[in-house]
Amino acid sequence: MIEDIRLLESVSDLEAVRRLYERIWRTGASNPPVTADFLRALAKAGGYVSGAYEDGELVGACFGFFAPPARVALHSHIAGVLAQAQGRNVGFALKLHQRAWALEQGAAEISWTYDPLIRRNAYFNLVKLAAEPTEYLPDFYGPMDDDVNRSDPTDRLFVRWRLTSPDVTAACAGTPRETAVAAAAMLDIGPDGRPRPRQTAAKLVKVAVPDDVEALRRQDPALAADWRAALREVLGGLMGDGGKIAGFDRAGWYIVERA
Repeated sequence: MIEDIRLLESVSDLEAVRRLYERIWRTGASNPPVTADFLRALAKAGGYVSGAYEDGELVGACFGFFAPPARVALHSHIAGVLAQAQGRNVGFALKLHQRAWALEQGAAEISWTYDPLIRRNAYFNLVKLAAEPTEYLPDFYGPMDDDVNRSDPTDRLFVRWRLTSPDVTAACAGTPRETAVAAAAMLDIGPDGRPRPRQTAAKLVKVAVPDDVEALRRQDPALAADWRAALREVLGGLMGDGGKIAGFDRAGWYIVERA
């Protein structure tokens, strides 16, 4: 179990973060997601770098930097947890630690991005943490040379975590923001597993994502690419027209209120 989450500053600890991220994103030592010297400078400049330890082993880490306006908002750039430690609330504990630290610095919100096709991440960010998606960002990072993102456009949802809002406060206390409403499907999963767009004039709509797009990328890259294009067109189109994501259903649907 998680025995310690703490801020990291020493070169040895930050090297451990680099190695951890290499394992999670399977980049190899020649192309790490982040370097220890960068994290060292970030921590010295007042940024946030933390690690989660289980039985003395670093199993998760998170870092972020302040965004304008100065020290009012923190941008959380990378957070990752080893596969062996997933499903044990390590990510949740890291975010609680980050929130507490940010509040101590006088920050009011934390922002970050995530891949909207990954169902478990959507549930974690929108339900367990009660973060608010504000933008759909097509191919935001451009090509990324790692085994998780390689060959897939890096579409992302940008979310804001308003640290003292009632929903976030409740979520951090263990009451997630559940969404259970009737909505008309604009994108669902066909019997063959393919994305199936639908026409509807409903004000409240729902948009599906596949159960496990990461496995799909390995097993059927063409189908995974079809899902990326369909989600960009439907969810990205709804948000581009002023629609607001109201939540994420446990069954794998984004709930969107049209403008």
